[in-house]
Amino acid sequence: MRETLEQEQRWMREALALADHAENAGEVPVGAIVVLDDEVIGEGWNHPISGHDPTAHAEIMALRDAASRVGNYRLVGADLYVTIEPCTMCAGAIVHARINRVIYGACESKSGVVDSNCQMFDQPWINHRLEVVRGVLADECSAKISAFFKRRREEKKAAKARKAAP
Repeated sequence: MRETLEQEQRWMREALALADHAENAGEVPVGAIVVLDDEVIGEGWNHPISGHDPTAHAEIMALRDAASRVGNYRLVGADLYVTIEPCTMCAGAIVHARINRVIYGACESKSGVVDSNCQMFDQPWINHRLEVVRGVLADECSAKISAFFKRRREEKKAAKARKAAP
């Protein structure tokens, strides 16, 4: 059953709030939640750098949290909200978890595989079909990522200038 736009925006705002945890830790600000029966059963945010874990993307952390809470790696009927389009690794985990719907905010032109690069969920060899809802609070999600990378570029430029100064 399709949630209303207002419900989707409410859940995406929760994912955006989790993205702040990542940003506060110096990580790329991405947040994700898993919702089942109108209840958050899993949450996560990026922390591959601080966690020394290349798999610690927001989606993976939210899926792990949800699976632990329900006692099953299959999350049948659950929806995943994430602030940015999932990558290949996360898309694979989403399929294996049997997520019902993926709702994402901003497109990710470099590594997104839901729409931007390869339409992963539409591939004939994928053994689970799911619904995708695109662009929920896209401007807010995109602005959060863009501001983070702009600030990071400015910090690197300032550090380089300090190092070059006599």
